[in-house]
Amino acid sequence: RGLSTARGVQKLSQARQAGVDASADVSIHQLFLTEDDLDGFDADCHLIPPLRTFADREALRAAVASGDIQAICSDHQPHHPDAKLVPFPETAPGMAALETLLPLALCLVSDGVLDLATLIRRLTVGPAGILGVAAGSLEPGRLADVCVFDPTCRWTPSDDTLVTQGRNSPFMGVGMRGRVTWTLLGGRLTHEKPPEHAALD
Repeated sequence: RGLSTARGVQKLSQARQAGVDASADVSIHQLFLTEDDLDGFDADCHLIPPLRTFADREALRAAVASGDIQAICSDHQPHHPDAKLVPFPETAPGMAALETLLPLALCLVSDGVLDLATLIRRLTVGPAGILGVAAGSLEPGRLADVCVFDPTCRWTPSDDTLVTQGRNSPFMGVGMRGRVTWTLLGGRLTHEKPPEHAALD
């Protein structure tokens, strides 16, 4: 699990100062949501680790900006609707987050937390470096794993616009800007934005 608290950021810094080769990531929702979003016991906000305080969120944002946290991940955990319909403590933790990763991440740029180049590093070479894999960069001789996106595309997560079968997201119905238009894996086109979404741009 990724970091979710200011204390975790502090412990990471202490470990590195002690000579430990430590790395860390953070789930994108921890950079936006806080414990205040649990008001009403929204089962889509039942997560592990749980949502924290505003101060924790700000510490995580600062750590992403400084590079202390090298990677931002989606922590995509789609669930069948029934998994979120029981009383809150009994619901399955996690949210569907793959398709909202990019637009939320771009909000970090518009909020002034990161510039676009740094954001892209946190989403690409940062995770690849932690995993020790030769990926996440556009260089001669590397596999063409490429995500092409439109940062101006406006859309709203809904049953009609999401590709993932999971609908367990507190961002359903929230207007977003930024959408993946093409994905290439090893130079092969594996995803193209469905034509019916063009009207939402």
